[in-house]
Amino acid sequence: MPSHPWPLLLFLPLFACSNARTHGQRTADRIASGTDTARDSTPLAEYVVGAFEDSQGGLWFGTINSGVAHVVDGRLTFIDSTQGLPPNGGHGMVEAPDGTLWIAGHDGVFLHDPSRPGPLQVLHRSGATVRTDRSGHVWVSTQGKVFRYTDASAPVEFVVPLPKELPTAYSIDPRKLVFQLEDSRGRRWFGTDGHGAFCWDPVGAARGTGDPFTRYTKEDGLCSNTPWSIVEDREGRIWFACIQAFQPRESGDGGLCVLDPSTPLGVGTFRTFPDVPGLHHNDLYTLYVDRDGALWSSAYKHGVYRYHNGRFTLFNTTDRPDLNGNFGLQAMLQDRRGRYWMGFSGGLFTLEGDRLVHVPRGGPWE
Repeated sequence: MPSHPWPLLLFLPLFACSNARTHGQRTADRIASGTDTARDSTPLAEYVVGAFEDSQGGLWFGTINSGVAHVVDGRLTFIDSTQGLPPNGGHGMVEAPDGTLWIAGHDGVFLHDPSRPGPLQVLHRSGATVRTDRSGHVWVSTQGKVFRYTDASAPVEFVVPLPKELPTAYSIDPRKLVFQLEDSRGRRWFGTDGHGAFCWDPVGAARGTGDPFTRYTKEDGLCSNTPWSIVEDREGRIWFACIQAFQPRESGDGGLCVLDPSTPLGVGTFRTFPDVPGLHHNDLYTLYVDRDGALWSSAYKHGVYRYHNGRFTLFNTTDRPDLNGNFGLQAMLQDRRGRYWMGFSGGLFTLEGDRLVHVPRGGPWE
């Protein structure tokens, strides 16, 4: 298992073609039919980097080199190269209002219509991420630009003022720009690789005076200038999971921080957690807010934290430390039945009590 799962994700396109391991629809059909399912202890994938539940209750897991796994009614199938999805095209998924599944990864953006089985529609051929806003519109972030789609044929670029100069710290993708979320106030948040976080304020934009964008960097209290995940909790606080630069050496920053929503944009105060092991000066890749309003945070080499009612709880007991012992959490989901799914560098896991339990291809999926 690599010591840094994040750089692996970015370098992957350089060797994906020679290292790809696709499963093929015949394998998916065998799994879906139930043949050997109960005996299949193979990890879902070496890297599970996306998790999503669609409007029908189907579960989707994005992987590296294994396509997208789909679980519905206890049956597992894959969307992969047999449907036109490249080996690294399926890292993240969202569902558009019309039911179309948008799949994004290092190899582009692809559209899957569950009502029309067949080859995927290709939307982009460059590495991308996908998110939805509070209205359900899909946002595609690719090659330093972000586009808002009302439907697949109507993209509108949303221009964010990235600095022209390169970041001062090492950056794998210095032009990286990712739409992260639209918060409860209608503000839009964007992450970068080395330029900090940007927030667009609709109130400022409506006034037409001044700059509607606010930029946050380490100088403002952000844990690093590379916020990898940004979420809003039920109290309206904005949380940032940040990673550090790692060349020529680790920069010693990164971690978890939260912005108090009661202060005006540009004057906000960041709170960090230096006394919580793994949440300060560390690489944090994933944040998630569950149905109870609890915040979950990755903590590389420490475990997974749950923050609720002002208290952190660490989950670091796993039945397969050989797979996820470094706790490189890449994706998380709580499904409508309340079950937690966690994608790690190492495979797919679920939470049983206070233990992280491996879920192989054979399940259990119910």
